[in-house]
Amino acid sequence: MKWRGRQGSRNIEDRRRSGGVRAAGGIGGFGLLAVLAIGYFLGVDVTPFLNPGGSQITNGRSVELTPQDEQAAEFVSVTLADTETVWAEIFEQQLNATYRPATMVLFKGATQSPCGGANGASGPFYCPTDRKAYLDTDFFTTLSRRLGASGDFAAAYVVAHEIAHHVQNELGILAEANKARSRMGQAESNRVSVMIELQADCFSGIWARYAQDRLGTLERGDLGEALNAARQIGDDTLQRNAGQRPNPHSFTHGTSAQRQNWFQRGFETADIRQCDTFGASAL
Repeated sequence: MKWRGRQGSRNIEDRRRSGGVRAAGGIGGFGLLAVLAIGYFLGVDVTPFLNPGGSQITNGRSVELTPQDEQAAEFVSVTLADTETVWAEIFEQQLNATYRPATMVLFKGATQSPCGGANGASGPFYCPTDRKAYLDTDFFTTLSRRLGASGDFAAAYVVAHEIAHHVQNELGILAEANKARSRMGQAESNRVSVMIELQADCFSGIWARYAQDRLGTLERGDLGEALNAARQIGDDTLQRNAGQRPNPHSFTHGTSAQRQNWFQRGFETADIRQCDTFGASAL
């Protein structure tokens, strides 16, 4: 992915120097990896599992940012700028509307949002209340080293996916879907959650196609990196890697195959109308 030396976004809120929260005690080894994997991509705060019976230590000291931290922030800023360019064009061309960009909050350790506390265990997420996406820049290391999804474009896919939730919010889709979920039982609510996530994957595929055709930023192998990331973070793969038998009723993001297929659909069609997971006969 061609990102170095390019213009970044102004819509970055950098909270990394304010410090955060770290846990004392807890589990380690493969159990830690398994719990983190589930938390990162299922949107579950797994802090209680990481620190059973322990305590959290508030670190009020300023955080020293490493060169790797600064590079991650620059990467996110450039990728965010690309999403702004692409979605502004898509909204104008396909929807005859104006795109209002989201703000990306960068943090390190922990921070707060109107949707609840954010930490390394909760993973990247989008909060519709303040129209902001939240990302701990240390996440990219976990993505590559622990979850087997390496490469710049795998990381870009994560950013694009969270911004895709913002697109859903702008279109009114997210509010309607969450309203419907509030009236449902757990199994039905989970199924709607899968529809939300797979549509975000499809929107991410559209972004990738526009980035290739309009911005010329994709390089050989980039699409494969994104598809591999989608595979590694499928509910079935995450549960299997955590030593569990995949339970479809508990899925909230979709299987590896579903995530890859919907991303691919968005990339191939570049048409937002083709991402209607709610009206699809099969996911």
